[in-house]
Amino acid sequence: MVPLVNAVHASDGHSFSKFTEPSITLIAGIGVAGDAHAGLTVKHRSRVARDPHAVNLRQVHLLHAELFDELIEAGFAVFPGDLGENITTRGIDLLALPTGARLAIGRSAVVQVTGLRNPCSQLNRFQPGLMTATLGKDADGRLVRKAGVMSIVVAGGEVRAGDPIGIELPAGKLKRMEPV
Repeated sequence: MVPLVNAVHASDGHSFSKFTEPSITLIAGIGVAGDAHAGLTVKHRSRVARDPHAVNLRQVHLLHAELFDELIEAGFAVFPGDLGENITTRGIDLLALPTGARLAIGRSAVVQVTGLRNPCSQLNRFQPGLMTATLGKDADGRLVRKAGVMSIVVAGGEVRAGDPIGIELPAGKLKRMEPV
């Protein structure tokens, strides 16, 4: 299967979920036009409280549709946009990407992966048990965070459902993603 955009989402308020849109516009160095998390510096409330001048490494949140499939099978009623992602993907193992991987999306947009999204307790306020369902263990017993990846916008452009996603791995030694 060719990796593609399953759906796109944005919200101008600091709500947990984001609204599905026909398209979103990515702005280089900023994020999603009109989204509450767009900006050069951090916009997530907990991070602003720590250091409002910190660089925003969480401009665009990508989440794989396969997680929704897994969660629905486990009995959760969750759908694209519900977990606050900007771009829902299908056919790409986002969690296996190294830090620095670039994703070319649609005609001109490019995002660079900065790290994993760390599932937080807000998931349990959305639906009890959801945080635990977005965590797992790998074959070596290491914690696996399944809540998608965060990225910065390298090149802007319009993104819509059905757009193809190309993957470019960084040169040199690949660095395993950590939460950002």
